[in-house]
Amino acid sequence: MHDTPAVPEAPQPETGAGQPQAEAPETMPSLEALLRQAELKAEEHHDAWLRAKAETDNLRRRAQEDIAKAHKYAADKFAAEMLPVKDSLEAALATENATVENLKSGVELTLRQLTAAFDKSGLAEINPAGEKFDPHRHQAISAIEEDGEPNRVLQVLQKGYALHERIVRPALVIVSKARSA
Repeated sequence: MHDTPAVPEAPQPETGAGQPQAEAPETMPSLEALLRQAELKAEEHHDAWLRAKAETDNLRRRAQEDIAKAHKYAADKFAAEMLPVKDSLEAALATENATVENLKSGVELTLRQLTAAFDKSGLAEINPAGEKFDPHRHQAISAIEEDGEPNRVLQVLQKGYALHERIVRPALVIVSKARSA
């Protein structure tokens, strides 16, 4: 056989480890692949948006239900405080041979129960006798000429009430006014 002359290999650039460096062809991904990746990412973002929107809608619905329940059962605690007052009144009416003194002491006890229930519920009495007239807390029915400072509460015709500083019913009052000359 013949010996063919050996062809010398072309020198290859070496890496630091003494091994030849493989040339990596730089190929750009195809437009179809880029489009597919963009579509997948868009679909992923759309799904996340839909989930977030659904969660927001659920939170809104739950909050509305909680508000509706709060409105519906807002007086629950106050109603529980009022039941003993009603029981006391019914017991007083059920007594057949009650004396005026017994009825009076029963009514006083019932009034104390009612006042305690008001206090627990934050319902405060407005009794402004002698105070300066405040149109936000008092309703003047009439004014009487009197010496002294005008716009002073002279008489309370009906007490007012405030629930946690919010006026439920203003006090009905008669106020003073300066004497005409």
